[in-house]
Parts: sequence; C-alpha cells; structure tokens
Amino acid sequence: MAETRRAAHPSEEVSRRQLVRAVVASTVGTSIEWYDFFLYGFAASTIFAELYFPSHNPATGLLLALATYFGGFAARPIGAAIFGHYGDRIGRKATLIVTLLTMGVATALVGLVPTYTQIGIWGGILLTVLRLLQGIAVGGEWGGSVLLSTEWGRSVGGKRGFLGSWPQFGVPVGLVLGYVALRTFEPIDPYWGWRIPFLLSIVLVAVGLYIRLGILETPVFARVIEQNRVERVPVREVIVRNWREIVLSALIRTGQQAPFYIFTTFILTYTTQTLGFESSDIYNYVIVAALVSLFTVPFWGYLSDRVGRKRLYVAGAVVMLVWSFPYFALLDTAVPALVFLAIVLALPIHDMQYGPQASFIAESFTGRLRYSGASLGYQLASVTAGGPAPLIAVWLLSTFQTSFAIAGYMAVCALVSIVAALALKDRSQQNYAVEYDDAAAQAREPAR
Repeated sequence: MAETRRAAHPSEEVSRRQLVRAVVASTVGTSIEWYDFFLYGFAASTIFAELYFPSHNPATGLLLALATYFGGFAARPIGAAIFGHYGDRIGRKATLIVTLLTMGVATALVGLVPTYTQIGIWGGILLTVLRLLQGIAVGGEWGGSVLLSTEWGRSVGGKRGFLGSWPQFGVPVGLVLGYVALRTFEPIDPYWGWRIPFLLSIVLVAVGLYIRLGILETPVFARVIEQNRVERVPVREVIVRNWREIVLSALIRTGQQAPFYIFTTFILTYTTQTLGFESSDIYNYVIVAALVSLFTVPFWGYLSDRVGRKRLYVAGAVVMLVWSFPYFALLDTAVPALVFLAIVLALPIHDMQYGPQASFIAESFTGRLRYSGASLGYQLASVTAGGPAPLIAVWLLSTFQTSFAIAGYMAVCALVSIVAALALKDRSQQNYAVEYDDAAAQAREPAR
C-alpha cells in the first residue's frame, strides 16, 4: 500500500526520475520482444520452409511456413484479452514482467526444435505452438509498455505523443537486432547457426527484467487502486462501453500494419525469388531502413504533439496510399540503387502513422480500462491486417503474376485507415489521469 500511495502522489523529482526509467524500460522491453517476434518472421521467410515444411512445390512450403508465422498474429488478440485483464486488475508493471518472460522462454525453445528430418511433422507442430506463445506475449506487451511510458508523463497535453512513440521505437530496434543476428550466425553452421539468435533471447530477457523490476506502478493506475475503481472484468466492461473505439483502433492500423509486414517480411521472398537478388543485399537494405526508422518514429510522435494526432495520422495514411504504387514500380526495375531507395523510404513513410499511433489509441480509453481497450484494439489488427499480409501478397503475386495487385491491396488498406482515423476522436488534449466519465460529469455540472 505504501508503494501504491507513493506512486499515486509522486513528488516532482520522483515523477521525473520514474518517467525516464519508464521510457527506458518500455523501449528496452519492446525491443527485446520485437527482436524475438521478428526473428521468427525472418526465419519463416527464408529458412523454415526447407527445414520444417519440405515440399515438392516451393510455394507450398513457403505458405506453410508463413502460416505458422500468421499463427503468432492470430494469438495476439488472445494475449491482449488475457494480459489486458490483469493489466487493469493488478497493474502495468507486474503484467509486463510476465509478458517478457513468456516471450523469452518461447523464443529460446524455438532454437531447440528438431527439424523435419529428425522428428517429422512434429517439428512444425512444435514451432506452431511456440509461435502461438510468442503471439500471446506480444499481445500483452504493447499495451503495457505504452501505458508505462505515457502514464508517467503529464496528464494534459505535454509530450504524450513523443513518449508513446518510444515503445514503438522498439520495433525498428528489434528489426535491426533480428536481421543482424540471423545474418551473422546463420552462415556459421547449417544446423546450429540460425538457432543461436533464438537462444540468445534468454540473455536479452534477463536484461529487460532487471530494468523493469526497478519501476514503480504508474500514477494513473495507482490512483485507480486508491479510489477503489478497479473493474472486476475490465475486458468485458470495455467491450460494452467502448466497442466503437476498439473497432476503430483496429481499423486505423490496417494501412500501417499490412504494408509494414510487406516491407519487412514479404520483401525477403519477393526480391530473392522473383527479382533474383541475393538475400544478403536485401538484409542490408532493410537494416538501413530500420536505422532510419530509429529517428523517424520518435520524430513523428513528437510532431503529433504539435499538429494533433488525428491530423498527422490521416496525412500519413494518405501518403501510404500514394506510395504503394511507386514502391513496387521501383522494386520491379530490379536496379539495385532503385530497390535500395524503395526499401529505405518505405519505413519512414510508414512511421507517419506508427509514431503517433500508440498515444492516439491509448488516449481513446479511460484509465481503469485503458490496458484492455488499447490492447484489444491494437492487436485485433494483427488478425485482419498484419498476419494475413504476407500470405495475401504471396497469393496475389501467384494469381495475377504482377506486383500491381499487391500495390492495390496496400492502397485499399491505407484507405481503410483514413476513414477510421477520421471517425476516431482526438483526445490528445484531454486529461489522461482523470476517468473520462468523471470528466464528462464535471463538464455537465456548470450547465446544470
């Protein structure tokens, strides 16, 4: 109780110190989780089809490998519901420790799964189960990390968009770490080389846990406990009260998430198998793009504090709609310099939506339901947009034999985001620490 009171009413010095720690803990934690998640995606695109799903038809093996990849996305809303419940019941900090442990153990075990030649189909089954555990962990990680960072910031206005962008910053960090690790260790040994990056996950998780254990609970949730406002079943309550915000939160991600997994996962298959590039070259191009993204994610988050979350988000979705066609036109030239340009520009353009997205979604839900609502809205898009995107891209290419079909798919996704973002209320100037229904009641009082 003493720690709860201290967190609910922190001094200015404690708030400042804890804010820095919270941002670091969120960024490091999401970086580790996304390293684990992306590592599987890269391996599924380049290695797992041959090792775990051998087939006379290479496309069939690739689709099976990507299907296990999709399984992680399908599990993310489940993780959002499970960890969202506990994040709104017992707190952000404790829940985030469990998500990090779950992801770390699942990823390390992927590095120990025997291949098809050793145990047959059971190798693919074990991979699928571990991928589901990864998805469940990521489903709970994002919401908690965003709230840990933003709920230690100022309650009104301030730098909430900038603070919310730092958990998003973990995505390009994880992307770089995953690419570099797989590229470094895979050539060492045909059996153990690719496994080493998965096993190293345990070391990274230990670092993340050490950092997270030193954080206090957020002031917003500490006050919810102090005021005895904790909901008994927060997931059910937020679905009843805020189903519209949940749906719109998922839809605004369509034009961001589907293109992202085409930019970072499908691109490996497309450029090597269709355009004839060496995988090492594409690895390098994507690493450069992710390094640029390290700067553009927080920049766009910062800019959203200046121009408004909704305005910047809609602009980003419009740019993505237009960019979809030049992107594939540049790739299809098969000219290395132009392919490099397409890959490197893709992520900064994507970040116009991704930078402000965390705060835009989290602000849509009141404090006592924020973990559940934000997590559900964010992770539902994993099933409708992110997970299917590489599979849809493979199918469109094999069916229509042209990348124009994939560009059209990306443009439609961007259009969905534009419509949904316009319909979602911009709460960037609302008091983040006061329950929204209380604030509404206070606003009606003078009128009476």
